[in-house]
Amino acid sequence: MNWSVQNIQGSNAQDIASSIETSLRSGELQAGDALPAVRHLATQLGVNPNTVAAAYARLRDAGRLVTSGRRGTRVAGEAVQMPAAYVVPQGLRDLASGQVDPALLAQPRAAAWGKLRAFLAPQTVEASGASNASKAGAAATGELGDDEELLAITGEWLQAQGIAPQSSVGVFSSTLDTIERALRQHARPGDRVAIEDPCWPPLLALLRSLRLRPVPLSVDAQGVQVPAAGVLAGCAAVVLTPRAHNPTGANLRGDRWRALRKQLRGCPNTLVVFNDYWGLLGDTAFVAGSNALPPHWLYVMSLGKALGPEMRVCIAAGPADLVEGMRAHQALGPRKVSLWLQRLAALLWRQAAKGRGRGSFAHMRSAYAARRSALLAELHKHGVAQEVDASGEGLHLWIAVPDELTVVQAMASRGWAVQAGGPMSLMNAPAIRISVGQVDKRDAKRLAADLAAALSLQVRAVY
Repeated sequence: MNWSVQNIQGSNAQDIASSIETSLRSGELQAGDALPAVRHLATQLGVNPNTVAAAYARLRDAGRLVTSGRRGTRVAGEAVQMPAAYVVPQGLRDLASGQVDPALLAQPRAAAWGKLRAFLAPQTVEASGASNASKAGAAATGELGDDEELLAITGEWLQAQGIAPQSSVGVFSSTLDTIERALRQHARPGDRVAIEDPCWPPLLALLRSLRLRPVPLSVDAQGVQVPAAGVLAGCAAVVLTPRAHNPTGANLRGDRWRALRKQLRGCPNTLVVFNDYWGLLGDTAFVAGSNALPPHWLYVMSLGKALGPEMRVCIAAGPADLVEGMRAHQALGPRKVSLWLQRLAALLWRQAAKGRGRGSFAHMRSAYAARRSALLAELHKHGVAQEVDASGEGLHLWIAVPDELTVVQAMASRGWAVQAGGPMSLMNAPAIRISVGQVDKRDAKRLAADLAAALSLQVRAVY
């Protein structure tokens, strides 16, 4: 009798699963260790094989065990994974990391710095200034809460998007942080979560670390495709990008959302997360704003793309029970997002929302659109990226290729760093992602010619 049989006990599925969990936590069972066959363990414990199968199923759904054909049932490996990382070699133009152009970002004006200093500075409490003193004191002492200026401009933004004004609002540190807190509130290990395919790689890593099972939803030029009936019904959550999908740049079309919404009516417990990371720079309307939202929903908008990657501020809006639960979870960890960073974000937001000059959202929007259009036009001249719809927006182009490694290497030899599509896809054909944040319109002709040349290379086997 092997070790695992001797140490597993129980007469029902819950007790058997708990016994195995105890061995996992103690380290007596390690990743890769084999568990007994269902019938063998059932005989040893004197229970029905269905009881053992149910215990294994519980642990398998929680990501603790894996079953693989002839290899049988084994202890799963470590679930926590770092998101896919890419180091741009020195000397290459960075078209891989997906960063914005820092030259386009808003720079705080003197008036904004003055307001921020006034917000932070200690003030004497006087009858006429008690309110200001209270605000400054909250910032200085690290009091929990969200900045009222940021909440005010967020409320204006949500109203403009057609999102219910009675929704609860919270401030978190990033898109990934916000989605993680929502999933921890709404899903349990082993649950299924539908995501776009191809997808934003950190989201895939997050699901795996939470022991959630990704369900791929194909994406085309009109956004996520409507899945077959019943696919969403088995999902605890769905994560959608309403505009400038990363990595394709597609905008979710209204008819697609209405078809999805119709399916979601039969999934009253499924949480729909809208990752609107491009919202402040978007040219298209928020597709779900003018339509009824599902019972469980969360709108997420990071300020990083519009105000700079170091602006670790993300707003979230949704039903009160969900958002308040997320805020309570945050209070047990990082506690809050810096109040002075929130106030700076609010000041920059208001500044960039005005006018059309450099540093404004309007200027950033037109600059990125011009870069994307210029590159796409040059690619089309070479017969490349014909499947990419010009109606998309944002920083990214998703281009089908015959072999990712060959094209990535060929582009590197020509001075360009592009991103292979493999880490972003669950079941798609080979592709690369090109990010236009660092591409000037003057680069478009040479870049398109180099990519066309890379695509013409013949792949040969190496012996």
